[in-house]
Amino acid sequence: MESPQIRVAMLCGNGRSSRILYNSLATLPGVQIACVILENSPPALALLRGRVRKLGAARVAGQLLFMVYNRLHSRASAERIRQLMTDYDISDAPFPAEVPSRVDSINNPETIDLLAAARPDVVLVNGTRIIAASILSAIACPVINTHMGITPRYRGVHGGYWALARGDRENCGVTVHLIDPGIDTGGVLYQDIIHPESRDNFNTYPIHQMARAIPLIEAALDDIRHHQIQVKPGVMPSMLWSHPTLFEYLGNWVRSGAK
Repeated sequence: MESPQIRVAMLCGNGRSSRILYNSLATLPGVQIACVILENSPPALALLRGRVRKLGAARVAGQLLFMVYNRLHSRASAERIRQLMTDYDISDAPFPAEVPSRVDSINNPETIDLLAAARPDVVLVNGTRIIAASILSAIACPVINTHMGITPRYRGVHGGYWALARGDRENCGVTVHLIDPGIDTGGVLYQDIIHPESRDNFNTYPIHQMARAIPLIEAALDDIRHHQIQVKPGVMPSMLWSHPTLFEYLGNWVRSGAK
């Protein structure tokens, strides 16, 4: 007897990981992508002001220096990224032009209207800003996220990198978890570890993580299809991480080899 088809809605940003997720799910038997709601990037100035309020001007300045450095450094990673995509048989091809519905913010009421029309069995989130409680409470089906780190020890951003920077290789990985109003605090469904090589770096760790995430998402979808979601213990303690500053990054590279 064939498993029932599951209708999937995606809420995502237009980053590489979201495209990998879409292209991987689009070919799965028994999975119908009911809609893709693509969030436009937030205004850079508003994002910068928010970070300064939370972290202070000095730390944000250090993060900006790292981002400039990493943008230049990322060009050297292009060949390694292509190789990993081939090795893992994953694709970051663009979304088909007719597929996404674009919103300025995932927290706009339009998101609820689009989801209501799609009638999904599950909502997958990847690469959006934090989803407001008002939006979450209006969604009747499970909402799950792919997080680039082991939660709750590595909540926030760049969890795989921070695990390596701390010498915590056994917790360098990826998590698929339910979404609640907190930041990566929802119940853990599945987790897995990656094993980056010496030629990997800040820009290639996420490729390993997304490749590991795809089968975890498949397993979570199967659980939802058969109404057997089980929340598992996460890895403590719970900590929230942000972008490294340039000086943190260089120091971590020297001390732990995380680059």
